[in-house]
Amino acid sequence: MHIEPGFIAQAKVMLANVSAVGLLGYYVKDLLRQPADVIRTLFAALFFSLFMQSFHVSVGPSELHFVGAMAMYLTLGFLPTLLGFAIGLLLQGLLFDPMDLPHLAVNSLSLMLPLIAVHYTLGRTLRDAAGGRRIGWAAILKLDAMYYSGVTAMVGFWLLIADVATPFAAWAAFATSYLAIVAVEPLITYGAVRLLKRYQHTRLVDTCFAVKPLTLAD
Repeated sequence: MHIEPGFIAQAKVMLANVSAVGLLGYYVKDLLRQPADVIRTLFAALFFSLFMQSFHVSVGPSELHFVGAMAMYLTLGFLPTLLGFAIGLLLQGLLFDPMDLPHLAVNSLSLMLPLIAVHYTLGRTLRDAAGGRRIGWAAILKLDAMYYSGVTAMVGFWLLIADVATPFAAWAAFATSYLAIVAVEPLITYGAVRLLKRYQHTRLVDTCFAVKPLTLAD
């Protein structure tokens, strides 16, 4: 989901910077009302950084990453995952790939906007204990499919407005590569949720994770 430096004109990068700062500013204020989410945000940033570094290969005009998005979203919550994406990309740029820093906002938006779309459509009802919705394989697969469709669409958007022409076939190869992530990640997500639900009443899990509102299907 990375867009390499040089693809997008500086003026468009600046617009992405303003958009990302505005989006983060809008949600950061909620962090002040939910102190526990500060810890969860740090966990999300750490997990995301580790996930990205554990698996990443160049595919077409971008990179295929193991993101762990729905595993973080369901176990840590919406706000920590959203902020964790931006912080995690910053950490990755500072520690491993400084060349990615000019496109920090571009790459952050590619991850954050699809998460917002998932949360305000399918995700929020699954996280609401009062709603009575149970989370099973089908629900997790649907969340993953929707999220990564959004990520690949965002990459397509950046390439569409880029100054470097990119063949549609190259983007299609990148988008298709995410089918492997959609096939594997739900297994990890379901396993993580089930494990944490087993220990949800312990102080450590209750403080660091947000799995209590979730109801797993048998």
